[in-house]
Amino acid sequence: MWQKIELESAFPRRRRATPEARRRKGPKPAAANLGVESLAAVGPQMEVIVERDNLRKALAQVRRRRGSDGMTVDELGPYLKEHRPEIRNHLVTGTYRPQPARRAEIPKAAGGKRPLGLPTVLDRFIQQAVLQVLQAVWDPSFSEYSHGFRPGRSAQGAVRAAQTYNYIAAGDRWVVDLDIEKFFARVNHGILMGLVAKRVSNRRLLRLIRGFLTAGVLTDRLVGPTDEGTPQGGPLSPLLSNLMLDELDRELERRGHRFVRYADDCKIYVRSRRAGER
Repeated sequence: MWQKIELESAFPRRRRATPEARRRKGPKPAAANLGVESLAAVGPQMEVIVERDNLRKALAQVRRRRGSDGMTVDELGPYLKEHRPEIRNHLVTGTYRPQPARRAEIPKAAGGKRPLGLPTVLDRFIQQAVLQVLQAVWDPSFSEYSHGFRPGRSAQGAVRAAQTYNYIAAGDRWVVDLDIEKFFARVNHGILMGLVAKRVSNRRLLRLIRGFLTAGVLTDRLVGPTDEGTPQGGPLSPLLSNLMLDELDRELERRGHRFVRYADDCKIYVRSRRAGER
């Protein structure tokens, strides 16, 4: 997808210095400096995000889900073909700036409406490319009791898991039904990015993820700020939410609780009403 000439123009090769030039320049830097650089490279790098196969897979996934924001999904392929060197350059240099998401609302099963932030088709494509790389690395580390927005898992799977664990037969006959109010809208960006930074050290990738969180929301042609929350509607939001909620899972496990969680809805099984209230 990316031509070799584009890679070479983005990352020009350094010419080798002659022996005479090296003598004039003096000794090489201490090896300790190289060690610091290698230790800093934690987690996926931006170059993995923009690999041809990953982008091809992301484009196919966005096309499958359809949608439009001025540019249709069908127009995305031709657009990328024309602008791919420019887009890739912005990503690998850390200068890509996500656009504000479009505000939309859908009915909730329990009543009321759920606000969505729908990214542009191009931002959806880039989020999908980031998701595919991060999810492959992060998902295996998540709790086995987490079932929401994960590959091969579902709400039905969460129900089957609760039946399989057979908590009630084991004596845990009281159930605490925990639903975190407006969780997706209230996620603290500082705490979330701190958790991301423990798994990703690439500054360009960190800047891109924060850019998606703070891009703003377009409502009635006016752009409002997004100072908190992970706007539902983009491919990356569920993974970031699971990263945040994994802290809850680990704390429940540390306290020895039996539970099943699907997104921000959690069932905790205890032996008495008093334990449940506590």
